[in-house]
Amino acid sequence: METTQKVVTFGEIMARISMPGFQRFAQSLPGTVDFTFAGAEANVAVSLALFGLPVEFVTALPNNPLTEACLAKLRSLSVGVTHILKAKQGRLGAYYVETGANQRPSTVVYDRDYSSIALAKPEDYDWDAVFSGVSWFHISGITPALSKNAADTAEYAVKRAKAAGASVSFDLNFRKKLWNWDAQKAPRELARETAARIMPYVDVVIGNEEDADDVLGIKAGTTDVTSGKLDLEKYPDVARQIVKKFPQLRYAAFTLRESISATHNNWGAMLYDVNAEKAVFAPETDGVYRPYEIRNIVDRIGGGDSFSAALIYALIDRDLSSTGLRALSFAAAASCLCHSVYGDFNFIKKEEAITLMEGNASGRVSR
Repeated sequence: METTQKVVTFGEIMARISMPGFQRFAQSLPGTVDFTFAGAEANVAVSLALFGLPVEFVTALPNNPLTEACLAKLRSLSVGVTHILKAKQGRLGAYYVETGANQRPSTVVYDRDYSSIALAKPEDYDWDAVFSGVSWFHISGITPALSKNAADTAEYAVKRAKAAGASVSFDLNFRKKLWNWDAQKAPRELARETAARIMPYVDVVIGNEEDADDVLGIKAGTTDVTSGKLDLEKYPDVARQIVKKFPQLRYAAFTLRESISATHNNWGAMLYDVNAEKAVFAPETDGVYRPYEIRNIVDRIGGGDSFSAALIYALIDRDLSSTGLRALSFAAAASCLCHSVYGDFNFIKKEEAITLMEGNASGRVSR
């Protein structure tokens, strides 16, 4: 690992309010719930910090005791919070979760309007300080979905990151429930227009089969995510179509989730190397793609973020970046393990992901 590498992520961190176990909202409320902190780019920052990489998380939060608790949690996980804006307006966003099981899917209810990051403007942040000495910048499509101000800030931030010489990664992360800040446009239309302004500054684009269609208008063959079957042969072509639109890209990565049920998924990923014009799939056995079979999911929220973080880390790390397949295998393994961890944050160490990627999936007790 090159110790001079430093990553910045920018986005919203929220209160995640979860119903106990597999209870539904109507069962749990009123009553005791589980309160944790969560958010796509914060999830990425935590994973990178746990892998040992210097990382700063940038957001806007209200100046109150909830924010102090949030900052304390991030500091305890070695995430830098120096450039977090304590805003004079807005609130801490929140989302509520009831965890699905078997054939009943999980349900998420957002409560994010008028959050501090949604109200903050590009000029409210000290971008000179944020990007000083930074080599990588990460953002997701969730942030510009929050408000016009957040979209303007996201676009401004990627431009500043490139001007500072940083690599930029962008997780498409389409959330239909959030893209509502322009009443004249449907969510997909608004997402596509906004992404078109961000993508020219991106080096590594990350998504899944739904995101490519929703945000970029590119479909993965006959893939139907509701059926649990993926048309894998079409994914390299999807990547090539994205690169044709945005030729400055270095990599296009896709997570490959086959949802058999809420608690049983197959999981893997594809990485397309633009320079080599080659796609690789992981995990693989004897050169053949064989997804991880996750039969008892503890929590799937944050799985995509854990993949983004592990891929960023692997592309920076000298050993893991020795081949595209090795980098992707690490990312697929780390994000597979995330499904065994409750909450958005992926409390997985680098060594645990390497153990899985090298073939030890027995789950035996480590003594």
